[in-house]
Amino acid sequence: MKRIEAKTLEAAYALAAEAFGCSLTELDCEIVQHASSGFLGLFSKSAIIVVAPKQANEPAKPTRKKQEAKPQKTTKVSKKPESTQEPIAESIDPAPGKTEPVTDKHTAAQETVLESFFDEKEEAEDQSSVEVAADISLQEEIEKELKALITLSCFDIDVVEVDVIENTAYIFMDGKDAALLIGKEGYRYNALSYLISNWLHNKHSLYIKLEIAQFLASQQEMIRSYMEPVIEHIEQEGWGRTRALDGILVQIALEQLREAFPNKYVAIKRTRSGERYVLINEFNKR
Repeated sequence: MKRIEAKTLEAAYALAAEAFGCSLTELDCEIVQHASSGFLGLFSKSAIIVVAPKQANEPAKPTRKKQEAKPQKTTKVSKKPESTQEPIAESIDPAPGKTEPVTDKHTAAQETVLESFFDEKEEAEDQSSVEVAADISLQEEIEKELKALITLSCFDIDVVEVDVIENTAYIFMDGKDAALLIGKEGYRYNALSYLISNWLHNKHSLYIKLEIAQFLASQQEMIRSYMEPVIEHIEQEGWGRTRALDGILVQIALEQLREAFPNKYVAIKRTRSGERYVLINEFNKR
């Protein structure tokens, strides 16, 4: 019997199957505590279960014992009563006209190799299933907490979807008040993006891509149009810089310029007044 603790009940079941090396249907599971995500990671509780194999808890079958014991008792009386110290299997004589099977060492070795191969394959499959279950549970946890956050606000947002791919959380929100959530010139979008980014990076070491309606896509297209003359200038002169950019725009510009100039030094810099811009230069001329 083992006590297993995980963030969600599904993850606990997956860890239980991995720990015992069998399917979940072959285990007896008792839920000690249900998982609770709390609010924004506060007051959260993990799922706790107690697991044991079903075979260990099944009662012994008396009919099989009687059938097995009956021939053993007969052989002791009729065959070699003096050799009581020898195993019962050796005291049973084969039937007339039949020979005892001979153990094939080569066959036994092959069976051992095959068993070890399938054990390793099942262990790898169990590990991958645990990782997939963990990603799904993390997505569901982030979605649940974001919905709770939106519910506390005054905005009518009815779509919140999250996909976790590698180390980035792709978040999509939409609803009647999507434009209000973005705010004038994206100031609410920048504030919400900053809040979610700090939360997910500190708790799960994740970066974010936040899309509200089509705001992010429109900003990317706008920056792409602005970058065309900047890129031409850099190709001619070998260096350049953008104008001062606010919020998410400077991050979009940084990504596009690094994609356009992978062999140059591309970084965000600040002016004396605190405004941010992107500088593109050679690595030895920063």
